[in-house]
Amino acid sequence: MLKKISTIALAGLLALPALASAGSASATSDLAAQVDRLTKELANLKAQMAAMKEGQGPATDLKAQQEIADLKNQMKALEDNQKEAFDDLDEKSEAWDLASRVQLFGDFRARGDWYKNDLVTTPLINPLNPLLGFQDDDEMENTSIFTNRFRLNMRVKATENVDFKGRLAMYKAWGTNTIPPNVTQFGYPSFDGTSTREPSDSILRVDRAFVNWNNIGGQPIWFSIGRRPTTDGPAAQIRMGLDERMATPTAYMDWPFDGISVGYAYANLFGMQDVPGRVRFCYGRGFENGLEYDAVSSDLNDTDFAGVSWDIYNKGNTLVYLQSFMVYNAFNFPEFDDDATNAFYDTFLGGRQNVGDVMHSSAVYMDKWQNLNYFIEGGWSRTMPDDDTGMFNDIFAAGVNDDDENGYNIWLGARYDMDDLGLKFGLEYNHGSQYWIGMTPGHDDLYSSKLATRGDVYEAYLIWDLPTGEAISKFAKTFMRIGYQHYDYDYTGGSDWNFKPYDLDDPEALAWATMMPTIEDADQVYVTFEVYF
Repeated sequence: MLKKISTIALAGLLALPALASAGSASATSDLAAQVDRLTKELANLKAQMAAMKEGQGPATDLKAQQEIADLKNQMKALEDNQKEAFDDLDEKSEAWDLASRVQLFGDFRARGDWYKNDLVTTPLINPLNPLLGFQDDDEMENTSIFTNRFRLNMRVKATENVDFKGRLAMYKAWGTNTIPPNVTQFGYPSFDGTSTREPSDSILRVDRAFVNWNNIGGQPIWFSIGRRPTTDGPAAQIRMGLDERMATPTAYMDWPFDGISVGYAYANLFGMQDVPGRVRFCYGRGFENGLEYDAVSSDLNDTDFAGVSWDIYNKGNTLVYLQSFMVYNAFNFPEFDDDATNAFYDTFLGGRQNVGDVMHSSAVYMDKWQNLNYFIEGGWSRTMPDDDTGMFNDIFAAGVNDDDENGYNIWLGARYDMDDLGLKFGLEYNHGSQYWIGMTPGHDDLYSSKLATRGDVYEAYLIWDLPTGEAISKFAKTFMRIGYQHYDYDYTGGSDWNFKPYDLDDPEALAWATMMPTIEDADQVYVTFEVYF
């Protein structure tokens, strides 16, 4: 009996170093379980020893006395190691508590595109130097372009009511470590509002970084500051195959920028019970003019955004949302990333300057009926030009256009989920009027922003949820998307507010198209492989 008990105790002692080593790399729950097991074994060992003494009476045999003495020494060693395990648990629990404040998750997307457009006419090689002649053709095509995009999200609790949220992103094309030729031909060249949103190099850049101060004064009020979550907003998440909202503003405002928001959440709207929502007052900077001499500082002001973002009703799958903001001191062109592009626009537009203000409003209704997700969204833009610069100026007419011009857009779509097959099929359509301005330099359509189109865009797509086994985390998703887009333009231009959008049937459009490549129609096919983890 003594030999059996000694063997058990010795085995426990020999196991302790291995348990301690494993505990350094295991979770808190594993170490706690090991301590609990040691405690039970020690208690059981003491009970067995007491029972042995009671059954045998005083131990007179010299060998039995020695075994009992050895067993007591082993029990003491076991108690000492148990205490060390408890101390180790306390120390590691504190470290694990610190580590548990940081939550990491992300996504990876590989995408392939085929794109082809028909231009209104063959454009000049350089509109500033007509002597160089014309381009080779009146259509452009890329039979294949492949891109990788990696994004890493993080959330960290600083205090009970203050947390940090950030996202790093890398987005590049295969076979090059720069922006592929002509990717920015029909939109904005690279600047602050396109950062991380167009393929460039393999550098991991800050896409989002902001701090939230919640529950201010014990009320449902918060303050947020930093690089804002303003890309892929409603209702873009439906065609992206995601189940939750990706940004605050609608996809009509797909523009990365830095700013501030102050918000208030409510459970009941104007006395109506169980009508939850939230309202935000937002401010941001779209262009920083820098340090200037007083004599010239009035010539160029900062470009700022300010407005209201209102989730009128947001519960379950239903969202009723309204936003309205102003662009104050809009620039004719921003500070682009490379000197050559800045030099070109500086010459073409006669220098960087403020040209007026822009009012922009949009609303969206999203819902789900059985397996059908659907939405309808509308936008309105209005330019308010300065008298001396004008906006939407007609280069073939004298003077500047100082009239306020209104633009409109309608966007609707639906996606039907076939859960048994792991398939989702969707259709979308949007139309933009002549003077519509899509604030979408951060779009995810690669070449041309569909929501900035002055004309019609049709899109069909299929999402396949891949049968890759049980999800390891709550963020896990694996799927493929295949889609087709057809662009049918009615007017020249897109996001620009400097020049008049000419009707493509008018002779002015033909003249304009010789200076600037102008799309008449375009087709695009894309395939993605996406993993969220």
